[in-house]
Amino acid sequence: MGKRRLLILLLGVVLLLVGVALDPKGIRHTLRLAEDARRLRRENAELRATNERLRTQLRHLAGHPEALERVAREELGLVMPDEVIFHLEAEDGLPP
Repeated sequence: MGKRRLLILLLGVVLLLVGVALDPKGIRHTLRLAEDARRLRRENAELRATNERLRTQLRHLAGHPEALERVAREELGLVMPDEVIFHLEAEDGLPP
């Protein structure tokens, strides 16, 4: 009778493990959430680094009007009120 009891216990443990593994809120779900948390921590670290880089750039631009004007012209395409911009294209239609 001991072997039969052990077999039933083992079968119960196996069924329990299979049930936990297949349960949508079980181990797979927990592992997926853990991976999501790791990914979000990486993204947050990248965003913190980007924010710090932007803060540094802002401090630099605030103290250097010529640098601020360069960024406004190059990155935002801004011009002074009395300026005229000419866009030139090569004969093949590509920018020079």
